[in-house]
Amino acid sequence: MSKKTLIVLAMLVLFSFMAVPGYAQEPACDDTYTVQADDWLSKLADRFFGTYLAYPAIVDATNAMNSQDDSYAKIKNPDEIEIGQQLCIPSSEEAEAFLNPTAAEGKALVEFWTTDNESDRVAVYEAVAAAYMAQNPNVEVRIVPIQEAGVSQRIAVAVAANRKPDIVRMGIERVATFAADGILDQDASMAVINSIGMDDFREGPLSMVIDPATGKYAAVPYDGWIQAIWYRTDLFDQLGLAAPVTWDAISAANCSVAGQGNFLYGVTLGSDPGQNYGQQIFEQVAISNNAWPFDEAGNVTMNTPEMIAALEWYTSLQDCAAPGPQYWRGAREAYEYDQAAMLFYSTYIMDDLVDGSGLEGGGNVELPTPDLAVKTGFAPMMQGPNGSASYGQLVTLGIMTGADPAAQDVVKFFLTEGYQDVLALAPFGKVPVLKSAVDGWKGSSEYFANYSPETLEQIANGYDSMQRWLFRPDYDATERAVVGDIEGRLLIPQVISAIALEGSMTPETGAAFLQEQVEALLAERSQ
Repeated sequence: MSKKTLIVLAMLVLFSFMAVPGYAQEPACDDTYTVQADDWLSKLADRFFGTYLAYPAIVDATNAMNSQDDSYAKIKNPDEIEIGQQLCIPSSEEAEAFLNPTAAEGKALVEFWTTDNESDRVAVYEAVAAAYMAQNPNVEVRIVPIQEAGVSQRIAVAVAANRKPDIVRMGIERVATFAADGILDQDASMAVINSIGMDDFREGPLSMVIDPATGKYAAVPYDGWIQAIWYRTDLFDQLGLAAPVTWDAISAANCSVAGQGNFLYGVTLGSDPGQNYGQQIFEQVAISNNAWPFDEAGNVTMNTPEMIAALEWYTSLQDCAAPGPQYWRGAREAYEYDQAAMLFYSTYIMDDLVDGSGLEGGGNVELPTPDLAVKTGFAPMMQGPNGSASYGQLVTLGIMTGADPAAQDVVKFFLTEGYQDVLALAPFGKVPVLKSAVDGWKGSSEYFANYSPETLEQIANGYDSMQRWLFRPDYDATERAVVGDIEGRLLIPQVISAIALEGSMTPETGAAFLQEQVEALLAERSQ
């Protein structure tokens, strides 16, 4: 089914949906509130609606307003609001609809939370949902965009309110935690995978979603991306620099390129304590030095010499990096504007290196360098003193316990009839997990022509070499859940910020802090 057909169907169906916070609608505020000292979202939800559980309704209403009025700053992490920030307070009726969602009479409701939350992507999800509903008029599929950084908090509140969604699009790091919490319907995921055909799934993604405690697939693999250092090959060649593959080569290039031409910095680090960008980069650094959260015996190993060395090397790059705090948006724009000559980023960047990425305030970056994609190298493997590592992400569709049975059919539809439409949103950042989808994916974008066959082959086969702390095969379910907790609680970004920006920690004290925190998480999970 073509994207045009899907979108037309979506428009016909959307008008029948009940408006709820976070859902596609004309944004409106019942009240506007300016954040004061000692405010937090759950406190405000209790004040306006009589329950802290309604705070996501304020988040969704504010983020919806942000799309048309930038005086409402987008809330990326519900734990972080600032004095003076303007919030959109929805009506009591909308908050009630959030807490107790209902479908039209006689219809089953399937609520689908997606971290693909940009407006153009949400529109395609809604179009696929509309196509499904056209075929299944007894089911109402409601797409709810949510922020990646707030997934864990959002699910915790949903569990407390006894109103979990049916489907959640989420990164693999959440799966182990939610599986350990017993809130994923593993039998439903198994049923979907078997219905599509287990042989059609690539082996790597399936192995990543196995719950060691049950031997079942805890979620359904959906798509993913590969991380790399993207770098200016023209500048590296001009200066005689080696490709940024080893720690030594990366360090040498970092300060060598700073000050050359328009380049102010070597790289932009993930140093924002409220964003998981720093975790994604650091994990690859740590694995390349054989630094892991646990050893083979299950002991916490966050303060080993290898981990301390990884913290020391990574934060040392701040000497010639863009000033922080920084996360993926600043890093991407610094590279595109010729301010930094290296970029830690996923394959999502590939179309942006041709057209310029979208700006938060609207419009696109105007690339000062013609043929930037052609002048950009791709270095997915990193070699450290004690090993080498690549890094990537697998995105899954989790079916929650208590989900309406129709959720299984919706997930299957998103992996079959609607799959290519979703992959086409960002083909380089959405590598298919189904073998049958690869040929369609390769022909889904004109941007493939800007990169070498070698680069494209590395991306297509990226699941084979991808490494994550979470994927270590000897980790049991509890250890994997703790790895998910480490990322969910942003422990690594907090330590990186404390060392590289604030100077309140050293690599040694940062590692000691991580050791203490992870030991506490393990004890909590082991009870």
